[in-house]
This record gives sequence, C-alpha cells and structure tokens, in this order.
Amino acid sequence: MRKIYLTVILFVALCMLSSCKQPQEPDSTVPANNFEQPEPVQPDPIQPEITQPEPTLSDSTPPDSDNEVFWKAEQLLKNMTLKEKVGQLLFIRPESLCPDLSPSQINDTYKYGVTEFNLQMAETLDNYPVGGIAIFGKNIQSPSKLTEFISKMQQNSKIPLFLGVDEEGGSVSRIANTPGFDVQKFESMQAVGQTKDPEKALEVGLVIGSYMKEYGFNLNFAPVADVNTNPNNIVIGNRSFGMESNLVAEMVAAEIEGLHKAGIMSSIKHFPGHGDTKEDTHDGSVSIEKNWDELKECELIPFKAGIAAQTDMIMISHITAENITQQKLPSSLSFEMIEEKLRKELNYDGVIITDSMSMGAIANQYSSGDAAILAISAGADIILMPENFIEAYEGIYESVENGTLSEARIDQSVLRILSLKEKYGLLK
Repeated sequence: MRKIYLTVILFVALCMLSSCKQPQEPDSTVPANNFEQPEPVQPDPIQPEITQPEPTLSDSTPPDSDNEVFWKAEQLLKNMTLKEKVGQLLFIRPESLCPDLSPSQINDTYKYGVTEFNLQMAETLDNYPVGGIAIFGKNIQSPSKLTEFISKMQQNSKIPLFLGVDEEGGSVSRIANTPGFDVQKFESMQAVGQTKDPEKALEVGLVIGSYMKEYGFNLNFAPVADVNTNPNNIVIGNRSFGMESNLVAEMVAAEIEGLHKAGIMSSIKHFPGHGDTKEDTHDGSVSIEKNWDELKECELIPFKAGIAAQTDMIMISHITAENITQQKLPSSLSFEMIEEKLRKELNYDGVIITDSMSMGAIANQYSSGDAAILAISAGADIILMPENFIEAYEGIYESVENGTLSEARIDQSVLRILSLKEKYGLLK
C-alpha cells in the first residue's frame, strides 16, 4: 500500500513539473540555419507621417556635428523666389542700399559712411534682399548707435542677415580702433603668435567674439590664416600669427574655437595664402609662383587646420596661381582653385566667400556683373562687396533666367548659406 502511495505521489509531481515548461516560440528574427534568411517585410502601402525632430541649438555656441540636417533651411529654400535666392549670394556695404551714392562713394574707405538706417535703405533692401552686410570704420560712431544700426537692418530684412566685420585684432579692428569703444585691444596677431601659446589665440577669439556679439554682429572676417613668409609683403605683415606654418595653424584653430564659444562665425582668409606675395590685390593683379605641392608644404597647412576646426567660411583671394591653374584666372573666379582644389582635394564643403570684388584685381578687369557670374560659376557661394551691387545682382539673376547659370547651382549655394544661418539660430 505504501509502495502504491509513493508511486501516485511521484506520478503527480512529474505531471506538475512538465506542465511548468511552456513551449518556446521560434525567434522570427533568427534564421533557421546559416543559409536561410527571413522573408523581407513588405511596407504598408500608406505610411504614417513622421515628424522629424529639429536640431537643438544653444543661445550662443553652435553645434559641432558635421552631419546635421537643417530643416528650416531646406523648407525656406523651397519657398523662396529666384529674386530672394540671388539676394542671399550677395554681401554688401550698407552704403550700397543708398541709391543716391555712386560706386566710388560707396567703396571709399573713409568718406560717405552711413551710420543710421533710413526708409530709402529699407526700400532697397526690400527690392534687393541681400544675404549679408559688412560694417567698416566709417559706419561706426558709438556703441549705442552701432547696436541700433545693426538691429534696424536685421528688423528690415525678411531673411536674417549675416552682419560681418573685419575684427582681426591689431591694426585691422574696425570696432576696437574706433574711439569711444571700451573693449580689450590686442597689439597684433604676430605678437600673439610669438607667445607660442594657442590659449592666447583662443582668448583673442573669445574676447573679440564676445564684444562683437554684444553689438549684434554674427560673423568675423577672421582669423588670418596666411603665413607671413615674404618679408617684402605689404598686405599681411603682423596681421599673420607668424612665419612658421604649423604655429599659424595651431593659432588659427584656437582662435576659431574662441569665436565659436562666443557664438560668432569665423571666416579664415585669404585662400590659398597671401603671405608670399609682394603686391596688393586692392590695387591690381597679384600672382604667386608656387605650385600646389609647394603650397601644401606651407601655405595650405593653416587652412587645413581651419577646416578641421570647422571654420564657418573660407574667404578666397583674387591671387592668380599661374603654376596651378590652366586658365590663370584670379582664385576667386577659378573653378580649378575652388571646386577642384578647395572643395574636392581639401574636402571643404562649407561656405566660400570671395574677397571684396571692388578690389583692383577684379574691378580693373571685369564688370561687376561678369565677375559675379564667373565667381558663382566657379563654385563661390557669396560675392563680397561688388563694386556695383545692383549690376552684380541683376547679372546673376539674368544668367539664371537665360540658362547661363542653372537654378540648381544657385540652390546649392543658398542651402549652404541658409544652413549656416540656421546653425547659429538666425532662422526662427
């Protein structure tokens, strides 16, 4: 009897144990063997709408991702007229908004400076909606007037403007060298370079960037990335960090970091390097004799460092590189220099801005319209201060209308420009 009882208990226990083991479902994501793959999942004929998150942005420091997608820029571009697109390609002096001033008056270094925004300027800006305005010493009177002037220009522009200035530190400092501005001054970038301390260059960028932002600027035409290798150079001199390319490269990268920390865009200059020249492109044609391999050993090193430090723009000079380009055009008009060298070989896909197109190297040889068309055709994104801005504007516009320039080519540059504006929080 006891034996029967124990047998019954054992049988019940075994039944309970087997009932706890649930059969396992095969994992549909794992193939049955190494050769069988799961059936592809066919998408539904109608997909639900996906809302993409917009990139987050701090108030001052821009994000540093190379792979950002700028949704506002893309949406804005889709809804822009050709008139508005062409405007984004032009960066002018405020005097260019005054139709009663001649080109020679507009481009005068010291006289005919506009310091207040008026109704006439607003009407011109509405008719020719440019992408940026460059401020010079003759536009600066006092901190309060400068702030108001910049604010009024932004308020009257449908698409927010680039507001740029040459604030290199040292002799080329439009704000710091104007009486009445209580800002820190720097002797020269050469003096900063002589410290051999990149932290000093970072401090320059942060200090200059901080007071620029206070007045309403968002772009500094700096740092100078030229290596001052020619003692006979009359253009660069102590504006450069020095005569040694690796030192200049370190300083350039550090200053860019400082500007970015202050929320200011950088524009390194003057590609492919103005340090080994004797003449001045303000006056006429300037050539360099070096070939591309020789430039890579010296002049291009700081530009590569600037690209690695995520400079926001590169300013391309009007220097002719006769031993590099077959067409022997100024670099600012050269497809070989812009697209083949700067974009493809150095892998730079940011905004390229020309040096001032009112300089003798361009204005003595080309009309403003022809120069603007050539620069855009060569791959430049922004035409800086054409001698006659209306002529440059209408030249580009008509070239798209008659098919000389494709609208797709214009869109390429406008998207770069708008994406940079969105990156810095200008597009609301």
